[in-house]
Amino acid sequence: MSGLSIPTTSALPSSQLVPASHPAVTKTLNRLSRPSLLSLVLDWLDERNKDSTAPYLVEGGSDDEDGQDLYPPASSLEELREIWSDLQARKGSKRDAVDRIIEGDWRDGISLYQLAMADMQYLYDHPSSQKWTALKIVHLASEGEPANSKLKSIPRFHPATFLRNLQKEVPPDVKAHYNLDRHTSLPLLLLRIFIVESPYNTSLALASKQQTTFDSSKTFYIAFPDDSPYVYVSLNTVSTVAGQTASKSDNKSLRKLTLEGIPKAFSRPRERYKLEPTNMSARNLYALVDRRGGGRTNAAGGGWGIYAEDRKDGSDNPLNIQFPTPEISSPEPDTTIDTSPKGLKRTLKGDDRVVKRRKLVAQGRFGNSAKADDGKGIEKFDVRIEDLLLSLNAAEGDENDYSLADELGGEPVKRKGRRSTIHLELQNQNDGDEDVAAEGFRPKVSVSFLGTHVFAGIRDLVEAGIVDGENMPGWMTGENGVSLGIVKDGRIKGYKGSGL
Repeated sequence: MSGLSIPTTSALPSSQLVPASHPAVTKTLNRLSRPSLLSLVLDWLDERNKDSTAPYLVEGGSDDEDGQDLYPPASSLEELREIWSDLQARKGSKRDAVDRIIEGDWRDGISLYQLAMADMQYLYDHPSSQKWTALKIVHLASEGEPANSKLKSIPRFHPATFLRNLQKEVPPDVKAHYNLDRHTSLPLLLLRIFIVESPYNTSLALASKQQTTFDSSKTFYIAFPDDSPYVYVSLNTVSTVAGQTASKSDNKSLRKLTLEGIPKAFSRPRERYKLEPTNMSARNLYALVDRRGGGRTNAAGGGWGIYAEDRKDGSDNPLNIQFPTPEISSPEPDTTIDTSPKGLKRTLKGDDRVVKRRKLVAQGRFGNSAKADDGKGIEKFDVRIEDLLLSLNAAEGDENDYSLADELGGEPVKRKGRRSTIHLELQNQNDGDEDVAAEGFRPKVSVSFLGTHVFAGIRDLVEAGIVDGENMPGWMTGENGVSLGIVKDGRIKGYKGSGL
């Protein structure tokens, strides 16, 4: 008689097996390339992971059974590790490796920990597969504490305590599997959360072969950068499939509940936190760490980045009142005689000076950032411009006599003839709002920059002379550290007031 499954509030164990014939197992393994798949299998066979990634082994098995088996089972981890090392050393197809995993060495099933490792390997191989958004951890003022007081210290992050507190916020009718992994090259900790709509934490919750059980929308990631008051949350896009509208909305609600539990998991008695948007989203984790990490470049983007560098000479210190001594140079007199024929096109003697000046201007505006090979590119930058539209006397005609009469102290000259209904309606709306009338017209213009590295492309345009680097607004250099904002009076701010 099989054991009974009762509802529980605990999380899914990492050793819980998923049937090897499940479509999600084949789909997850086939996403990886052959070198990544073989490297992943060798990690499964490591001694440290044997409790959660145990393969199918037979000690002293029958030779007849081994002869009939397409993939004879090994007798020990060492033997199986040698087999997979030989597969890694020689050429072959990925399909053979996947078949050996499913039908041979892990025929009993793949654990949730193995699937989590496969997803993390895919994330490392394809860094732009997830879209991340940065959220700021903000301290909530308690009773009797001034509202403007800010806690300078960031909340303490202990992985085991955080996961235990986060599990308390998950609804009891769903189960989640958590997997923590240290990023291979960035100073951050990655948390993978896989949600299953089931009150059970046994194999009964994973027995269904429906496509929605292992839907990609039920798996998302949270990144915790070191020494930073920010967290990064993945924004995976759900593919629209017919008949999955209800499941899509349910997945969004489950994800929202989990996100609401993050600040509660950080909170402690008399120390509460909340998450605020920063309007910084990107598919590149390196860009987020550079602009919302634990370094010194969070508030020193663009040309201001030189002040965040550790320079011992102090040559770029704005507080240094001693100017550097200019180099003494004695220009040689130009004694060359121009022997070029007259009437032809001008030579390109001044082009070198122009190109050099453009590069110096770009260096001053962008600093050491926004380079095509820095690996910190942002692929999309949306901005809405609400600057004041300056009136042109030549274009406005008689309407501009109002402003001229105000300056001269006389009465404005009214237009003759019938006025349009639109003009009367606008005048009635502006009669009770003198500030808006004095401010002028502010059109809302939305601009989107798209590319693999938006700000590097703008820098190239400055160096090419297409964009005026001297008169260009500062928000075009990326110095504000936002990917979505509103420009008003020449300055950018995050949507709904967020940002630096």
